[in-house]
Order: sequence, then C-alpha cells, then structure tokens
Amino acid sequence: MTRNMKKILTLAAALLLAVPLLRAQEEQPKINKKNLVIKEWNTDARTNNRVLDHITTYNPDGKKVEEIEYTGSRQKWRKRYEYGTDGKVSRELIYDEHNRLNNIKKFQYNEFGRKKTQYTYDAKGKLLTVKVYEYITEDA
Repeated sequence: MTRNMKKILTLAAALLLAVPLLRAQEEQPKINKKNLVIKEWNTDARTNNRVLDHITTYNPDGKKVEEIEYTGSRQKWRKRYEYGTDGKVSRELIYDEHNRLNNIKKFQYNEFGRKKTQYTYDAKGKLLTVKVYEYITEDA
C-alpha cells in the first residue's frame, strides 16, 4: 500500500467517524421556552451568598417578553418586548432602576427578516437616534 493510499484511507476513516458526531450536534433538543422564566444567580465564592443577577421571561408562544437586570438586590434596568404580526420584535420598552420608562426602541426589518432600522425615542416620544443596519457578506 502506497503512502498516498494510506493517507486517503486515514482521511476517509476520519470523515466517517465525524459524520455521526455532526448529526448528534444537529439533533440536540431545543429548550422549550413556552412560559419559561430563567433566573441567573451570582454566588460569592468566599461567603457562598447568592444574589439574583438577571431574569428572562418568555410568553406561551416561547417569545421573550421581559428581561430584568439586577445590581445587588436592586433593579438596574428592565426591558419589555412587543411583537408585530410578523412575529418579530416591533418595540422594546426600556425602564430604569426606578421602573420608570426611559426610552422606546422601534424596529423595521428588511425583506430577509433582518433588522433594517432602529428608532430610539425618549419616554415622551421624542426621536433621539436612528440606527441603520448594513449587512455585508465577504462571500461575494
């Protein structure tokens, strides 16, 4: 058997072993997010004291509807998500540490379902910023 033939057989064997691993990764079950609440906790290694860090809440359709970030035991910020008829986030309402509305983000999407434009308004509805998303592929 020639040296090249051994290399080809070794490569073929490696590929045959890799295919089941790739399929196993693809077939991993997705987490059911319907009515899910995820709490993230930080634990001090010295005192073993647990402190709530973040809460994410999903609705019966499995869509994220709220996130709350904490500092210590106090709310740092809170976001509520609203969805359009297309199933995409249409608005984000961001609240401050006192649970007062701070700003509102509204989104427009392109024909591929990606964010096209983000408009940020203050709590009174005054436009603050406009962010435009540009997608550039290196494959061309």
